[in-house]
Amino acid sequence: MHLDLDKAKGLTVTWEDGSTSFYPIAHLRKYSPSADARELRSQMARNPLTVLPASDSSGPLTAVGAEMVGNYAIRIRFSDGHDTGIYSWDYLRRIDPAHPLPESLL
Repeated sequence: MHLDLDKAKGLTVTWEDGSTSFYPIAHLRKYSPSADARELRSQMARNPLTVLPASDSSGPLTAVGAEMVGNYAIRIRFSDGHDTGIYSWDYLRRIDPAHPLPESLL
């Protein structure tokens, strides 16, 4: 597997089978697997008027950096201060924007 993070645009993953997935930064942030992001998505599903948390950033959302977590995942740090989501390879496959799953399956 090969990972290429363009901090302004997104993450490109070339999988072992040769297929490629591209994840825009905003998509990765929206689908962060962190507990707080999962809870926010759940609240928004129940109430579309849910107030979003304030951002720690005044500019456009970007990735500040990333690090490997063992051999199974990547952690991405975002310009809004969020850095607790650990994206496993399986989870990245499930949130591939080219093959969206229903929210209830995420």
